[in-house]
Amino acid sequence: MSISASAAGQDSSHPQAPRAGVPRNPSFIQFTPKRAMASFENLVALANYEERLREARKIVWRDRGEKPVELHDLWECAEHAGRGGMRAGGLAFAIRAGVNLILLLTRIKRIPAKHRLALIRHAAFGEDSFRFATMLGSFVAIYKFVLNALPILLSPPSTSPTLPHHSPAHPRSSFHVTGPSESPFHEEEEDDLEMQPRRRPTRQARLSTSAQAHQVWVHKRTRRWYSVLAGSAAGAIAVCFEKKSRRVAIAQQMFVRGLQGSFNAFSEKHGVSIPHGDVLVFGLCCGQIMYAWLVRPETLDRGYDIWISTASKCLPETVAVARDFVQRGVFNVQDMQKLIARPDTTPANRATLLARIAQATAPPPAQSFGPGFVPCAALHPWNDSHVLTQVERFVDVFRWMLPIYGALHVIPMLLFRRKRVMRDPVNMLLRAGWGTARSSAFLGMFVFIYQSMFCVKHNLWDFLTDLRTSPSTSLLAYLARLLPQRVIDALIVKKSFYALGILTGLSLFVEEKKRREELAMYVMPKALESAWLMARGRGWVGRTGQWGEVLLTAVGMGMVMSTYQNDPQHLSGLVRRILYQFVGPN
Repeated sequence: MSISASAAGQDSSHPQAPRAGVPRNPSFIQFTPKRAMASFENLVALANYEERLREARKIVWRDRGEKPVELHDLWECAEHAGRGGMRAGGLAFAIRAGVNLILLLTRIKRIPAKHRLALIRHAAFGEDSFRFATMLGSFVAIYKFVLNALPILLSPPSTSPTLPHHSPAHPRSSFHVTGPSESPFHEEEEDDLEMQPRRRPTRQARLSTSAQAHQVWVHKRTRRWYSVLAGSAAGAIAVCFEKKSRRVAIAQQMFVRGLQGSFNAFSEKHGVSIPHGDVLVFGLCCGQIMYAWLVRPETLDRGYDIWISTASKCLPETVAVARDFVQRGVFNVQDMQKLIARPDTTPANRATLLARIAQATAPPPAQSFGPGFVPCAALHPWNDSHVLTQVERFVDVFRWMLPIYGALHVIPMLLFRRKRVMRDPVNMLLRAGWGTARSSAFLGMFVFIYQSMFCVKHNLWDFLTDLRTSPSTSLLAYLARLLPQRVIDALIVKKSFYALGILTGLSLFVEEKKRREELAMYVMPKALESAWLMARGRGWVGRTGQWGEVLLTAVGMGMVMSTYQNDPQHLSGLVRRILYQFVGPN
């Protein structure tokens, strides 16, 4: 008993420490510290701020993969269209004002100080900015309202949620059920389905969830003519807010982009493939442009005419002599005298030009302006060699375009691919440098081909004509006499400049493949405008009056928006991204 009592006393006087592995629950109430509560409130405020920031960012930049909006009545359509139009108008105003300010800042040092503030105010808040904003804002608002209202006013064409090009046929069956016709103007009943041998489906690109939702919306709720009507109506009304001088350029670009998307969709649907079609289109357009540059320069835009003359590296007097020869068969003696007076004109070329002037200034019975083309002595008076002249011009054009194309390749890379540039700067800069060199070489090769063939065809005419009239008994002279004179004269007729322009299309092979189609789309509006003016001058087409630009814009925007709403992959990436930012899915 004493031992146990003493042991108990020891236990009571020296309590054992609790084991480390056994947790002990506190017997008091815990309170969250004020710092923790403040941190939690800060996190909530930060989350709300980031959410508001994302919502504000959507006003300026539309995130990729935005899903289409489901609308159920006309009031919702009007509200949706109004918000979209206001957003597009504000964005367009900011873009136009920003571009005007940037262009003004490039020349503001040459402007007197007392006029600078007024010009800055006009650049930011001038008529051009408001017109541009009204045009795009009205287009988006009208397009959104018409596109979303038509499925509500009219019965939807189909209620099937099946995506396009996805057949629900049984995988073991050798036949599949062909769905209704995809024509936007005809609707077939399910009873008309027919059994056809199963074909191997065309390979389709994988779409994201949001992209599939957009495809389902288009397939379920809209027909193709909905987007055609909406785009045509919106384009015709919106273009009227721009200045009349700018409507032609807008109408041309929209019409060409519509043709591009429609042809791409048609070629994929029917299996039509033209090898190097972009090069062919570029060559045909350049044929029209280069013909108009010498024969009918009034059918080209004045700024574009001046740019071609500058890029050709030809002297202004040379261009004037060439146009006089082609249009009237004579030349201005003063232009020839200016070429002779140049200090770098070679003695041989000076003698040739003096002989032509002597013939042109002779008395009427002996007066002659010579063959109806500009002599090579006037084309490159500083050099007697044709080959060295063309190589020199290639280098001059290459150096002239190098900084311009350098900016076009480097600036977008720094703006839109910053992460890739930071991750691999050397490789990205090398790619930009290689692209700049190819683009500069493309234009240099364009000038090289045109002017080389210009000299070749004229020298060939001289050579064949001399052989026909020479008393030589050589084989070449005999063959030249067999050729009719009209065949030889085909080398110097006006239509020969079409052939020269078409040959310049070969220069497009120097450019990167993904840029060829864009270059073809750049020259097509200018070629079509020139061809239209020539046809109208000959009475082949009638005048469209003051509504010609509006009609062309309506047709072009109908094609563009039909392709964008149903087959957006057939539009160029630039057009598709711009339309997505302004219009959105619907």
